[in-house]
Amino acid sequence: MNFKRVTVIVLDSLGIGHLNDAHIYGDVGANTLKHTWEAAEGVNMPNLIKLGIGNVCDIGQGVKNPKAYYGKLKEASVGKDTMAGHWEMMGLKVEKPFVSFTESGFPQSLLTELSKAAKREIIGNKSASGTEIIDEYGERQMKTGELIVYTSADSVLQIAAHEDIIPPEELWQICREARRITMKDEWKVGRIIARPYVGPGKGQFTRTSNRHDYAVKPFERTVLNTLKDNGFDVISVGKINDIFDTEGITEAYPNKSNEDGMNHVIRLLDKSFNGLMFVNLVDFDAMYGHRRDPAGYAKCIESFDLQLTGVLEKLDTSDLLIITADHGTDPTFKGTDHTREYVPLLIFNKGFKKTGDLGEGSTFANIGATIAENFNVKPPKNGESYLNRLV
Repeated sequence: MNFKRVTVIVLDSLGIGHLNDAHIYGDVGANTLKHTWEAAEGVNMPNLIKLGIGNVCDIGQGVKNPKAYYGKLKEASVGKDTMAGHWEMMGLKVEKPFVSFTESGFPQSLLTELSKAAKREIIGNKSASGTEIIDEYGERQMKTGELIVYTSADSVLQIAAHEDIIPPEELWQICREARRITMKDEWKVGRIIARPYVGPGKGQFTRTSNRHDYAVKPFERTVLNTLKDNGFDVISVGKINDIFDTEGITEAYPNKSNEDGMNHVIRLLDKSFNGLMFVNLVDFDAMYGHRRDPAGYAKCIESFDLQLTGVLEKLDTSDLLIITADHGTDPTFKGTDHTREYVPLLIFNKGFKKTGDLGEGSTFANIGATIAENFNVKPPKNGESYLNRLV
């Protein structure tokens, strides 16, 4: 069975239980969905339950005849990074982790070069939550015009500035300079992230939707490139375009929020495109997972599930919907980092005659392999297609 349109929705960080190598990362015991469910004393997500998410996560909500094929995927790449997860979905395997500066902060030589290029001084330079470091340095930054530079356990260099002091366009240019500078092997972080914020003072600052990510390009061609080269549409919703540094993308729609992203999806499903719509919904991770806010995370799942109704109504028998995640960020776990977890896999079509358990996949690249076979293009090096199991 082949499909004209495939929509992949990544619920950024919605892991479903720690991997067998989680001890390497200090993540034994993490389970984003289960612990969110328990902390909230249940999550109202009827669509996800009907599709079968309760059949792959121990929340006591399995259903006898789910509407989707269901399973879970194991990350084959090293780390638990957003980029590695998404790149793996499209056929790659990251063998060498991206460099990070969590313990030490960035070297002074890097900061000196960045300060010279930006013509601004730098403050911060430590691993921190974005909201916390903006609260700590935000008022000073408004007075001095300095750049707040920070990192996390992820391979990122983030630069925050108040929009009234440094307009987003200037901050984006500074981040492009930072991307250029950090292409040296010893400084090559996965992403540079512009973090504009607004607000009058401490406790009142809010990061805005003018965020921009500047990623390194994938080290090899992905399924996205192959689809584009063969004349198929490859539509990015959310930060997919940034994660792949525009490689293989034919149209891009940035998100202001999960709600905005889902509105894009619903609207785009009215188009007669032929190919892939690849969606990332980052609020789960950025707004609630990293901030260790299980109540907020639960409400975020509920809001997504409500909008999922509108997506399901738009689909016909020529559509394939895949719902998954890229890692975990257990909002009840220690620290603020991602967590090394299995991710759910739900595959839905209105014409399926039956559904069933797809079991445990050894790599996220099974998604890319399925998409490649569906469109009869060259398969990726990694991954096994599910297409012949979908009936």
